[in-house]
Amino acid sequence: MPGENLTREEARDRARLLAVDAYDVALDLRSAVGAAPENRTFRSVTTIRFRCSEPGADSFADLVAPSVASVTLNGEKLDPAAVFDGTRIALPSLAAENVLVVDARCAYSRTGEGLHRFVDPEDGEVYLYTQYEPADARRVFANFEQPDLKAPFTFSVTAPAGWTVLGNGEAAGEPEPVGSDAATWHFVPTRPISTYITAVVAGPYHVVRDHYSRTFEDGTVLEIPLGALCRKGLARYFDADEIFTVTKQGLDFFHDHFDYPYPFGKYDQAFVPEYNIGAMENPGCVTFREEFVFRGKVTRSSYERRANVILHEMAHMWFGDLVTMEWWDDLWLKESFADFMGSFSQVEATRYDNAWITFANQRKSWAYRADQLPSTHPVTADIRDLEDAKLNFDGITYSKGASVLKQLVAYVGRDAFFEGARRYFKRHAYGNTRLADLLSVLEETSGRDMAGWSRSWLQTAGVNSLTPMVTCDAADRITELAVLQEAPESHPTLRPHRVAVGLYRRREDDGTLVRYARAEVDVSGPRTVVTELAGAERPELVLVNDEDLTFCKIRFDEVSLATLRRHLGELTDPLARALCWSALWNLTRDGLMPARDFVALVERFAGAETEIGVLQMVQSWAQSALVHYAAPDWRAQGGRALAGSALRELRLAEPGSGHQLAWASFFAQLATAESDLQLLRELLDGAGKIDGLEVDQELRWAFLATLTAQGAADESALTAELARDNTASGKRHQVRCLAARPSAEVKAEAWAAVVESDTLSNALAEATIAGWNQPSQRPLLAPYAARYFASVERVWQERSIEIGMAVVRGLFPLLQGDRRTLDLTDEWLSAHEDAAPALRRLVVEARDDLARALRAQACDSATAGAA
Repeated sequence: MPGENLTREEARDRARLLAVDAYDVALDLRSAVGAAPENRTFRSVTTIRFRCSEPGADSFADLVAPSVASVTLNGEKLDPAAVFDGTRIALPSLAAENVLVVDARCAYSRTGEGLHRFVDPEDGEVYLYTQYEPADARRVFANFEQPDLKAPFTFSVTAPAGWTVLGNGEAAGEPEPVGSDAATWHFVPTRPISTYITAVVAGPYHVVRDHYSRTFEDGTVLEIPLGALCRKGLARYFDADEIFTVTKQGLDFFHDHFDYPYPFGKYDQAFVPEYNIGAMENPGCVTFREEFVFRGKVTRSSYERRANVILHEMAHMWFGDLVTMEWWDDLWLKESFADFMGSFSQVEATRYDNAWITFANQRKSWAYRADQLPSTHPVTADIRDLEDAKLNFDGITYSKGASVLKQLVAYVGRDAFFEGARRYFKRHAYGNTRLADLLSVLEETSGRDMAGWSRSWLQTAGVNSLTPMVTCDAADRITELAVLQEAPESHPTLRPHRVAVGLYRRREDDGTLVRYARAEVDVSGPRTVVTELAGAERPELVLVNDEDLTFCKIRFDEVSLATLRRHLGELTDPLARALCWSALWNLTRDGLMPARDFVALVERFAGAETEIGVLQMVQSWAQSALVHYAAPDWRAQGGRALAGSALRELRLAEPGSGHQLAWASFFAQLATAESDLQLLRELLDGAGKIDGLEVDQELRWAFLATLTAQGAADESALTAELARDNTASGKRHQVRCLAARPSAEVKAEAWAAVVESDTLSNALAEATIAGWNQPSQRPLLAPYAARYFASVERVWQERSIEIGMAVVRGLFPLLQGDRRTLDLTDEWLSAHEDAAPALRRLVVEARDDLARALRAQACDSATAGAA
């Protein structure tokens, strides 16, 4: 529809012209209940009070809605057919002060964008929630949809009387009855906030209440009502006490460090169904994906991740909600900070004190991948429009930005960093900022010139590689240790890196690999000599970027790499070990280490990995190495060997431990041999047992997913399992398993359900795509490569951007892993130079993944040939 993709220039022109004083939004959601098709819209009445700096000028408001009943501007009724085109409302001849009233019928969503409507298959209850970032508030009410036109919002919501209804603000008294079966909830006005962080949550949610109290040095007391919500069907699994514990620890930490009281009154956290993302920082009403309510046993890593997300969203209350970027170019001003502060606060305020290990091993892996794609961009990006903005919620904006901030703390010092944050909040509270606003306060507090640092780290793209070069004398003493810095030709910037360089040797008494010397140095230019380490004993391992202070790919000299091949499991420091695993994975992805060598390292050393989060990440990498990077003629052999290793570790793991659970899940993913599949069947029906392993409902579905994909379980087994677990989660698992069956008819049905129809919800579409993609079924999927390229542009044009992204990414024929698919991709790109830039970016990224896989396969094949 014309005008839906707002451009940066349009937003700047409108911000120059308009200032918004207040919104009053009334939503009638009674139509959410009932099954009639006509009940799939709701009434939305919006009143906007705003000023215009150039009386007589024209502008527009945003609204994506099936129909508009009336538009009134300054008391004059406008013809909706003349001023509303489906996405925008034309506003002619504005006065200095204006009142706009829009009465519209808006649509409930099944894609997780706007106001999402979910019907629980377990009990038929209806649950609603909103998700707007970056620009979907306009699907629920008329507005000026850009982050720099902030205003106070006053919401009222009419809904079934028995529901819980929440918004950003606290309730203004008790709900007002409307007839016998409905009520209207009125909420107090918010502080000035952006449209994309307004929120409504409504439905028969299970609610747990608590409160937080803080007394400040001046004697003032801050009381924050706390709420935690989930669907009624998940109430028996809901560990609200643990959620509140992390919440209170986070509020204490941020009050201690930010010196700015939490500004948004209450603090509700709602865990909602079919959520597209991890969570969203709506002030006073944070929403999370309900998968963070754990239905079965999970590892400590899962609890740590949830705590990180809770703290990440809480950091946004200051970085993003209180102070907001002016436009999406500076998205990093909130996401990078929240990603950094999530790990920082975990380490300092919660029981998850190894969060930096998880960050180094998992979050930065996402960033390294993103920064090597053709679509890589500076942390502060060039965002032309809303489609660009949607795609920029990526590993660079989040995890590279967070890594850069960790480097910044090392560069300016912790005290200067936090003092800069405090001044930033006080100076720009309830306002909008750009990069320069942050840099100016950091220059004030640190006394350092931030311009050069910013140019190197925030305004250039690409990842550097740091490699040690060691020379020793006849007495086995270091005569020189230098760090070589390299950059890819496409992004040749060499950056200043503050790094720790660690030297490691094995102890004679127990053979453990420990650090015996360390130096912290500023690496700049192509070669930096570490003078402090001259004269030290010859190392067996040199770890550049020890302690993970900077953002770089770690490389190894030949001696260090040989040491890791033999003794990785003896490296005692868990962060150092995590960094080495990550570096070895980067070597594999870059085609510098054969995939089979990485798999062999996993077989040999993963069983000794103490950090459960690192173990699960390494297992995921090993699976990717087999599927994408191993030579095709070795995959089956490598898979059998890795499955055997996983089963061995499963049997050796401590009964009932998280490690045992991780190995059980990994074994299930790898099982192909009849004996392995038989073991899964026996564990499912109770005939088999592994001491301490509880085969709960989630693990049952994991086992069934493999059995189904291997043709060892049929539709009747899945029907029986759904009867056992007739829940929303069970339905998603069943849909995924159904699409995983090794049948040409099944693949055709799944393809049609996703590509030719839009009836599936976002969650069920994603489950279908996940089931459809089975590495063991490459021949069945091969005919769809050409069909993908014939369909992808139409899908992008017809679907919402969220579903479009899921289809374009999820159905790209990456599993074919052959030159023919690469040629098909190049042909499409050549023939579709005028396709939507966001669509082309997704296809270009997928092409890069495929080309990388082919290079890695060539490396693996060459090794086999040499052997």
